[in-house]
Parts: sequence; C-alpha cells; structure tokens
Amino acid sequence: MRITEMSAEPSPNPRVVIIGAGFGGLAAAKALGGQPVQVTVLDRENHHLFQPLLYQVATAGLSPANIAQPVRGILGRHANIEVLMADVTGFDLAKKFVIAGRHRVPFDFLIVATGARHSYFGRPEWEAFAPGLKTLEDALEIRRRLLLAFEKAEVETDPVERERLLTFVIVGGGPTGVEMAGAISEIARETMVRDFRHIDPREAQVILIDASDRLLPAFDTGLSHKAEDQLGHLKVSVKQGVRVQDVTAEGVSTPEGFIHARTVIWAAGNEASPLVKALPGSFDRSGRIHVTEMLNLPEAACIYVIGDTAFCLGKDNQPLPGVSPVAMQQGRHAAHNILALIEGRPLKKFSYSDRGSMATIGRHRAVADLHFAKFSGFPAWLTWVFVHLIFLMSFRNRVSVFLIWVWSYFTRTQGARLITGKKS
Repeated sequence: MRITEMSAEPSPNPRVVIIGAGFGGLAAAKALGGQPVQVTVLDRENHHLFQPLLYQVATAGLSPANIAQPVRGILGRHANIEVLMADVTGFDLAKKFVIAGRHRVPFDFLIVATGARHSYFGRPEWEAFAPGLKTLEDALEIRRRLLLAFEKAEVETDPVERERLLTFVIVGGGPTGVEMAGAISEIARETMVRDFRHIDPREAQVILIDASDRLLPAFDTGLSHKAEDQLGHLKVSVKQGVRVQDVTAEGVSTPEGFIHARTVIWAAGNEASPLVKALPGSFDRSGRIHVTEMLNLPEAACIYVIGDTAFCLGKDNQPLPGVSPVAMQQGRHAAHNILALIEGRPLKKFSYSDRGSMATIGRHRAVADLHFAKFSGFPAWLTWVFVHLIFLMSFRNRVSVFLIWVWSYFTRTQGARLITGKKS
C-alpha cells in the first residue's frame, strides 16, 4: 500500500490539525482563521450538523439541508484553513502524523474534537432494534421507521399487531428523549390525524422509559416535574426508575414486564469516539480522556482534546456536560492557548461559562433554566426557538427554519414526511 502525505508542502507557519467539524472543531478553526498558522480540518463528512435540531429531522419536522451546511462553505473565507474529507484511523505521535487510511497529515499542534456516539452499556446488539440519534443517517433511519409504522398499521388487519405497530418506545429521559417523545406524540395526535382512513393515529402509544427517578436530571427538580406534566398533556406515558433489560425486534424487556413495540428509539447514553483511545492518557467510564485545565493532554502538551471526547471538570468540580456550548467555548480556548504557545505567552486555564439549559416538549411547550430565571410552557418555548435560530450556522438556514416553524405552528403540519431507503 502506497503511503501519501497530505498537506505535504512545507509551511513557514506552525501546522494545526483539527479532527472533527462539529461545534468544537469549527469554533477552534474560526478562532485560528487569519492567524499565523496553517490549519487543516479533517472530517469524515463534508458538512457541519446542527445536532440540537436533529430530532426534528427524525420526526419529519425539518429536512436535512435545514440543519446542515458544507464545512468548506463555513470556513472558505479563511485562506489559512484547508478542509479535507477523510476518515481518521489513528496517530503516529512520535513523528507527529495523523493517519487517515493510507494518508498521513503532519501536525505541530493537534485538536481532537471527534464527538460521541450513543452507548448501549455493553449491549451493542441492541442498536439494530433501537437506533440512536447522532448523525443525519441516524435521523433519516428513525424517520423511516416512524413513518413506516403508521403505513403498515393502515393496512394491518390484526388488531394486536396494529397496536404493536402504533406503540413507540423512547429509552432515555434526557433532552433528546423528552424532545423525541413530545414530537412523536404531536405527529400522531395533530399532524397525521386526517391522513389515514383505517387507523386513528391518535391511538398511538408513546412510552418514555428512564432508569433515573426523574426526567431531565441536569435541570432543576421543579422543571423536571413540569416537563413530565407537559408530556402528560401530550398523552406520553412516562416510566421512571425502570431499567431496560433487553431490546429485540418485538420490543423492550423491563423488570415491570415486556413492552411490545415495533419502533424503539435509544436516547439513554453517550460514549466518546473510539478514536480517542489511540491517544496517551487515562479515561472515564464513557471513554472520555482526562485533560488538563488548559485542555491539553498531560502526556502530550501539543495535543488538545475538547467537547464530548474530553473529561474536564467545571467550577463545581463536576464533569462538564456533553453539550454544544461547552464544545464551542473549549474550541475557542484551545485555539487561543495554541496561539499563546506559539507567541511565548502563558497558557490560560479553561473556565466554562454556563448560560443555562433548555429542552422543548412539542409545540409551544418547553422548559428553560437560565440560572437567573427558571420557567416553562410557552415563554420557554419562545426562548428555545430564538436561541436555536441564533446558533444556526447560516442566515439561509435561520430564515428557512423560521418559516417552516411558523407554517407548522399555524397549520399543524410536518413538511418532510418522506420515507426513503428500504421499506421492509
């Protein structure tokens, strides 16, 4: 096999390689744009994905193009940044190369921002029956299963099988699980109610299972209870303190009994990208590597790890959550520390500025904890809408998503109800 060196032309400036074009990787790249460094961004995809709205693609509210944008389009104005579509498979740390198949990418400084995948807690075989939600492919697969369940129920004559087709189980009571449960229930009870002749979509059962004793454990206890109440208004059955014992094509096994369901969605846990295991250091149970207060590795100061792949303590001495604001702030901080190293300035410790948390629970329902204020219902939903529109990468996406949301709000329709891929 012939080995080729990508970005092989000598550079008068230090070479910074960023692996991953998610929130953290892009924030780092933008902070290094126009600076005296040569930046290479590597990602297996050609697009940046706005993950907080991924569940809306999975539930047919938005199309993939509404929440994704080509990485080259985002970074193209920076002459010192190149973007390479490549699947990174490892590192040669002694020679300072990133390995991407048969290619080698040299670096002086490395930022690893490869994100996380859903964790099945040692039961990877469950993924075939309960897909998680991290990529566009995941979202489109969930959308296919969700919509196909209603189509199959329409032609099913056996009432027992029809009931199983119209039962949807979401495992995990964090923001993704809560948002998915609310959105599926709204689709069944509002969007599809006039679309079928042999079934009543309002008979669909949406069941949310969580092993903890309350939903949204990262939120204030009062907001957790309000989220549960709002899900109750949407006829979502919430089962708390219930652990999943097994997942099959027939449904979910729990200590309380077996739940027959043809559609199961996994939102119960995350684990760091396995690529980070190729780096030197210690790891937590989720596979995140321990970093210093400057965000670099104790055993390799030129390597920075940020976002979902980094184990980093916050001001309360607790691990920082795997959310986009953490990744973006860490990306900018890693970039500034690299520039400080190049210029001979002292490094700064990372300190996360937490501006709060939000989760939407369907149309005009949400909870928001902004620290200075905690509220729910319609005001929280409006706040959620405003914040998510602001953080979308492009003006075009902001306008298109806003118009889609306005149309859906008043017409109670979902415009992306397309079944693609295999129909079985």
